[in-house]
Formats: sequence, structure tokens, C-alpha cells
Amino acid sequence: MVTLKATHIVGPAEPTPDEIMYLNACDQIKDITHTPTIYFYKHSPRLDSGDAVSRLKESLSRALVLFYPLAGRLNWAAEGGSRVQLHCNGKGVPIFEAESDASVEDFGDFTPTPQIQALIPSVDYTTPIDEIPLVIVQLTRFRCGGVSIGLGVSHVMADGPSALHFVDEWAKISRGAEPIVPPFLDRKVLETDKPLRSIFDPSVLRPPPTLIGQEDNMEQRKKPITVAFLNLSKLQIDKLRNKANLDFDNENSRGYSRFEAVAAHIWRCTSKARGHVADQQTSLHFVADFRNKLKPPLPKTFFGNALIRVEATDKSGNLLSNPVGAASKKIREAVEKVTDDTVRAYLDYLKGLPDVGRFRSLDNNGRPKGDFYGNPNLAIISWTALPLYGADFGWGKEIHMGPGSMGFDGKTFIIPSHDGDGSFNIAIWLQEEHIGAFKKCFYDDI
Repeated sequence: MVTLKATHIVGPAEPTPDEIMYLNACDQIKDITHTPTIYFYKHSPRLDSGDAVSRLKESLSRALVLFYPLAGRLNWAAEGGSRVQLHCNGKGVPIFEAESDASVEDFGDFTPTPQIQALIPSVDYTTPIDEIPLVIVQLTRFRCGGVSIGLGVSHVMADGPSALHFVDEWAKISRGAEPIVPPFLDRKVLETDKPLRSIFDPSVLRPPPTLIGQEDNMEQRKKPITVAFLNLSKLQIDKLRNKANLDFDNENSRGYSRFEAVAAHIWRCTSKARGHVADQQTSLHFVADFRNKLKPPLPKTFFGNALIRVEATDKSGNLLSNPVGAASKKIREAVEKVTDDTVRAYLDYLKGLPDVGRFRSLDNNGRPKGDFYGNPNLAIISWTALPLYGADFGWGKEIHMGPGSMGFDGKTFIIPSHDGDGSFNIAIWLQEEHIGAFKKCFYDDI
């Protein structure tokens, strides 16, 4: 049981620019919703000795001077086409102060269940868009003396690297650490006057396949889903990678990465657990960070969205009749298509669309819509290269950081272990009827 005690609106500690800030094409196709994450902290004397919410408010106020766009609000753009614009108006960020009769230990392995989601602020997306904060925070105190910080950052405002940069600087300000690294805020850096050398192939943005024999995915959308939170040890990951690289056919290139091998294994296991016929077309969707793909690369502290959608496709029969290296190869081929030329062509294509709303997987009320990435498909979000851990606000580092319970059929996170032991945690949402078979395949087929 979580009880809300107070709400605090935190604005920038100093005057910030009042302006309309440019949003790039990657920003425009993001959902008008918030990415939910959760941080857990165990009880410590430092939590007892100070007022945690006051510390968070003061440090957030100072952080919003640097990250002032996050204190603003979105508006629908006059040009239409479901596009938005960012008004940097300093309206601020809400911090919700709450209490729970649970203890941190009650959350076990921190599987992202609805109990976890109750620790992250909810948003009524029927509210006018210019009234919805771009960042939402909830500090929850537990009976054991520990706390959690539930965080939501607007998809439109930041991708994973940018959101984590914000959290890291906020935490440094809170505990008085140096140096503070400000963000690079000019999103026009993605624009170029250079003529495009290639034309974007929009076929990669086509709707994902549906199950053979079904005209659409409406029946699949209705089926109940559940989440599994599974661990792959370093030894198991190495075994998968070694199996994948048995089939690697280019001695002059690097072998398949841990992500490529693990993602390929998950892809195969979902097809097997779902009982696909051999001719079933299936797609694996993920995003690639193109910061270092551009020429010149984006500034290291670029704040915004710099992700491109990537798709690997195959028939389920091929996935299951061939070794894991074949699926890894499909994923590698998709990744290698991300170059300066293809990213620039992608951005140009998005800018020319009459309406970008079709690419948002949630509507403006937060309800599922548009493309369906569930059965027979998969959407994998990899956090393996992100600096996830170490958010110390002055009472010690978190004991867990992970996603909130905002899954759909086929949504999967690959998360490096908090212990730094080389293992991965896999959070995956699947239809209830398939989760048991998936768990069995996940370990038996390594």
C-alpha cells in the first residue's frame, strides 16, 4: 500500500531562457509518455540524519538550471502532423512524497511488477499536453527505513544516455560532487546542409508481421501478458557467444557481441515458445545509438534522442533449424546498416512525413496503438552499454535500478547486473500461455 503524503513543484533555481526549443525528427516520433525507471536504496544513517525530500528538491532545482528544457512543457506544433514543440517556460518538475507499508526486501529480485509501478508516478495523458510535466519523480519511504526514487522522463525529451546523464548530474549536485558536466542542448546539431548520398528505404518501417491465418493482431492484443525476470550468468553468456561464433565466417572482423548472441537466443526461444509454424515471418526490433555513427560524431554530452529503429527478420523455421550464430548474423547485418548516410537519410525521411503519429506506439492518452510488436515479433531494449548505476544522492548508491512495469507482449530488456559480475538480467513480457515454455527454452537451449 503506497500513500501519497505531499506534492512539491520544483523549478529551476535561477532564471532560465524562455524560448521555443527545436526538436529533431527523432524526438518527434517518440511517444507522448514517460520512460519509467526505479531506484532502490537501503536504510542508512545518512537517510536518518537528513530530510531526503528537501535534499532532492534543492538539488533538482539546481540541476534544472543546466537541464532547463526538462522544466518546460510540450505544445502541439502549428504545422500539424502530430508534431510537438518544446516551450522552455520553467514550469517545473513535480516530486511526489509517499510512504509504503512494505520494506525493500519485500520486492525480492525487483521483478518489474505492478507493485513496482506503484512507486513511479502515474500520468493522466488525457490532460492537455501543455500541462503534463516532462519529468516526474516519486520518493517513497519504506517501513524498513529504505527509500525508492521512481522516475519518469518524457520519451520526447531524452533517450537512455541523455536521461542517465541528467540523473548522474542531479545526483552529483545532491551529494556535492565534482565536476558537473553540463548537457549539450542544441538539437540542431543533427541538421546538415550536405546533399544526401542515399535515400532511406521506408520498408524497414513497415508494420511488423502478423500470425499466419490472422488478418490483423487484434486477437493477440487482447491476450493477458505477464513478466519474467531471468538471470544469465557470465558463464552462460560466454557459452552462448561461443556457440554463436562457431559459425562466424569472417576472420578479419570481430566476433558476435554478447548482445548479438543473447538477443539471438531470446529471439529463437520466443519463436519456439509461441509454437510458430516454420513459415511464420518474425521480426526482432531494437534501436541503435547513432551518436558515434555520424561524421563528425555528436558531442558526448548531446542531450536529446539519437536512436534509429533497426529490424532483423527471418522465418521461425529458419531460426529454429539453424544454430544461434545464424540469428546473430541477422542482427549484425541490421546493425551494420546504421551509418552516417543511412541515419541522415532516415532523419530526412521523418522530416518529410505528413504525420509522425503513426510511429508512436502509444496514443496521446497513453493507450496502445499503431504497430504491434508482440506475437510473432519481439522488441528488445539493450541497456548493456549504458552507465546505469551509481546514482548516489547523498545516502549511498542504489541497490537496484531497473525498468518500471510498462511492458507489452514481446517487450524485452537486457540489463547488466548491478553486481558487476558480467551477468545479465532479462526482463521480458509475454502472453501468459507462452511464458512457461519460454523459461524452459531460455535455460535448456543454452
